[in-house]
Amino acid sequence: MFGSIIDVLDTIVVDARTLEERDKAKGYLSTCQTFEVAFMLHLMRDILGITNELNTFLQKKEQDIANAILLVEVAKRRLQKLREEEWDSLIDKQVQELNAHFNEVTTNLLVGVACLNPVDSFFSFNINKILRMAELYPDDFDENITVTLKNQLETYIVDVRDVDERFSNLQGLVDLSETLVKTKKHLNYLFVFRLVKFTLLLSVATATVERTFSAMKLIKSELRNRMNDEFMSGCLVPYVERKIFNTISNETIINTFQEMKTRRRQL
Repeated sequence: MFGSIIDVLDTIVVDARTLEERDKAKGYLSTCQTFEVAFMLHLMRDILGITNELNTFLQKKEQDIANAILLVEVAKRRLQKLREEEWDSLIDKQVQELNAHFNEVTTNLLVGVACLNPVDSFFSFNINKILRMAELYPDDFDENITVTLKNQLETYIVDVRDVDERFSNLQGLVDLSETLVKTKKHLNYLFVFRLVKFTLLLSVATATVERTFSAMKLIKSELRNRMNDEFMSGCLVPYVERKIFNTISNETIINTFQEMKTRRRQL
């Protein structure tokens, strides 16, 4: 797009309506053609290319925490390699940003989630990493409960991986949670099940929440700033979950609305 941007700025310089617009266009045109800007554009293209898979993956509704952590590490290593080949300052900023988002606490939390994942017959299960995750919830796992949790985890993994065939071929944490309840093992492993519930709540507090706040800016605009909470919720849910609502026919929606209360005329 660089050539097109230069052409547009050239046109504005010639056809600008005001002197202010012309001066701004001249300034942008002069700056765009400096070595520093050209170098920065090339470097940012490389950086965005390196982090593209990670960015795309983190925006998905269904998160695979284990692969997310691996992609973070891959991005860091590729940025470190780019640092050796290019200038350091901008690369350092990108690495610092990744470290800020995925610091030790966050990493311990996500790694613990990955260790609870039942995929491939609980291949990633690791008691020590799960206990480090539990330490991040001191109000729910005090010292005594942590000792009990360790014993539960040791019994739990033998039960669900080696003994009970109902836990084979599970596809994720949702399947694990449902199977624990169906088999009533959530009563046997209360603290393990508590951790599983915490991991399921994590996905609610990530990309979905970000998308919801973005949608709020579109729905509750300056023209509709007096919208009450109930009406806003009624608009937000269909917008955020539009893939689901697209499968519902208009007739079904009309009938449901009609049956909510007695109306003066038939819709």
